[in-house]
Amino acid sequence: MRTPQELDRLREQAVQLRRQGKSLRQIKSILGPIGNGTLNVALKGEPPPEWTRRPNAKDDLRARARELRTLGMDYDAIAAALGVAKSSVSLWVRDLPIPAGLSLAGRMERSAESTRRYWALERPAREAQRAATRRAAATELGHLTKRELLIAGAIAYWCEGSKSKPYRRTNRVNFINSDPSLICLFLQFLDAAGTPRSDLTFRVCIHESADVDAAQTFWARVTGASPGQFRRPTLKRHNPRTHRKNVGEDYHGCLRIDVRCSAALYLRIEGWAATAMAGMAPATGYSQPRLRRTLPMAPDAAWPVS
Repeated sequence: MRTPQELDRLREQAVQLRRQGKSLRQIKSILGPIGNGTLNVALKGEPPPEWTRRPNAKDDLRARARELRTLGMDYDAIAAALGVAKSSVSLWVRDLPIPAGLSLAGRMERSAESTRRYWALERPAREAQRAATRRAAATELGHLTKRELLIAGAIAYWCEGSKSKPYRRTNRVNFINSDPSLICLFLQFLDAAGTPRSDLTFRVCIHESADVDAAQTFWARVTGASPGQFRRPTLKRHNPRTHRKNVGEDYHGCLRIDVRCSAALYLRIEGWAATAMAGMAPATGYSQPRLRRTLPMAPDAAWPVS
């Protein structure tokens, strides 16, 4: 531990050497063993000699940016002219006054235009990336086997179909959805389950303000069903105070599919769905008995064994 007198003497010597143009390394070699912290305290307030200052490679860019700013250019234009980041331009010139020609409205318009240019390039790139992800996923899945189609169809029905409840027992199979692709998947599922297409009836559910005839023609084309299989459409009363988004030519309402004499098919769907969901029980944390109780079954129906 140095005494106050020794520290004063050290400071006097270090300052004298510093004013002679010595670097920290040279001062330490002259004064002998001394810590960096002690030397920095001794030289506090003494500027380093010019020859020890490391030149900044962007000093010329900074000076040029400030010059362009005084000429009335905005950040985007300066960054483009100098080939530097906009954030760097902001650090270099933010202490300068805003040029008179850059009003608030003008700056907002320039910012909006810059945003439009960015997304004009970014949207196609992102959509290409999303399309590549979809193609990779489709290749990974490949063609569905009959077993996989039965699993997918049973789960789709358990999400969107009518189910028997303890307070309302029913074993009718009816499925409703507005997505043509999901409707086609359910029809393929019925084919795989051995259900003839002649056992199906269809009903369009749609707002009364929409084009009902066009919607029925659309769903007939999607399903390939005959006009005789379609029942009278179910119309939902239009409320003019609401602002629905499902309007226009792409709005075709929902399609309901009913299967005649489908009690046995419904029990099979219960079994398929229960087996598929019971296989996920360990991963989700639900025990298999709890999962079973979520699917009401007829008293004499045997639980499917996976």
